[in-house]
Amino acid sequence: MFLPFFDQLRKAGVPVSLREFLSFLEGMKTGLATYDVDAFYYLARVSMVKDERNIDKFDRAFAATFEGLENIQLGDVLEAVDIPADWLQKMAEKHLSDEERKEIEALGGFEKLMETLKKRLEEQQKRHEGGSKWIGTAGTSPFGAYGYNPEGVRIGQKESRHQRATKVWDKREFRNLDDTVELGTRNIKVALKRLRRWARDGAADELDLDGTIRSTAEHGYLDVQTRPERRNAVKVLLFLDVGGSMDPHIKVVEELFSAARAEFKHLEYYYFHNCLYEGVWRDNRRRWNAQIPTHEVLRTYGPDYKCIFVGDASMSPYEIAYPGGANEHWNQESGQVWLGRARDQWLSHLWINPIPEKYWSYTHSIQMIQEIFGKDRMVPMTLEGLTRGMKELTR
Repeated sequence: MFLPFFDQLRKAGVPVSLREFLSFLEGMKTGLATYDVDAFYYLARVSMVKDERNIDKFDRAFAATFEGLENIQLGDVLEAVDIPADWLQKMAEKHLSDEERKEIEALGGFEKLMETLKKRLEEQQKRHEGGSKWIGTAGTSPFGAYGYNPEGVRIGQKESRHQRATKVWDKREFRNLDDTVELGTRNIKVALKRLRRWARDGAADELDLDGTIRSTAEHGYLDVQTRPERRNAVKVLLFLDVGGSMDPHIKVVEELFSAARAEFKHLEYYYFHNCLYEGVWRDNRRRWNAQIPTHEVLRTYGPDYKCIFVGDASMSPYEIAYPGGANEHWNQESGQVWLGRARDQWLSHLWINPIPEKYWSYTHSIQMIQEIFGKDRMVPMTLEGLTRGMKELTR
């Protein structure tokens, strides 16, 4: 009965294998999700989704297969709602309050409600809209969608309107984790892990399980082996654009910054406004009286650092191309000179832009930054874009 679901997953682009599908069926056979729709959803997802970027595709396939009865032909409805009574009872106990159960009992009980639903499905031969008896929309029948009845069964409606349906057949809540949406902190951490390069140094204070097993097998007695602790050896230098047109992007940049600090032990960061000039700063409250010369930053951090700029690259072209073009001070050298120095110092460099990529061609300054850094070295602030950027940094 789940073969259409498997077929729908493949059509949606979820790379599910036959072995994974069989594992899902085995889980169902053992009763892991017999009476719980949520458990069924999560069992299917954990069995057949191995990459977070495919969760949204899985959710859409799940919805297309199981969401609602509005697209099911009446001849097939009886089979579709042939649900074991104990399952329905379990779902009622889970979702209904004591007061709601008492109201249902006053009408004849939950079994009476479901029995009536099946009878109506047998009698009804076409779509119905309005009214108080048939299954349809915009009426007061206990069964259907977009109507009102205090003790009803909702069918073919995406969301609750009166919050009074006894049994919500097709309400599903899906998290959108597609790789084209803006990032959250957890998604960013997943993408940043692709940049990790582990090194072993220091004292041998970490258990080497594989080495212990191998040595024990060779010597015939327990021979515990240790090794130096594994540490992230990647060094990252982060330049963050603040103020002005970056204000709408504060939240996502904060998430990126938080994820980067959690993932990289060797992380240094500085702030700038619009374009890189002769000074940067660590504290925005002291940006005018505690600036750090950019030349000092260039001398301090060697070429082994991965340099990442985060900004919308949206400004007057004069701010990039000409001395004196900065909008807050007189810059003796143009922004493109300073960006060129950064590019030459840190050959592994990247610019992350929170503006959707499809709009870049409409802003001259974005195109200018792309020419300085290299077209492939500017990526959008999406999971797909960040993953692409991490690949560029590892070349």
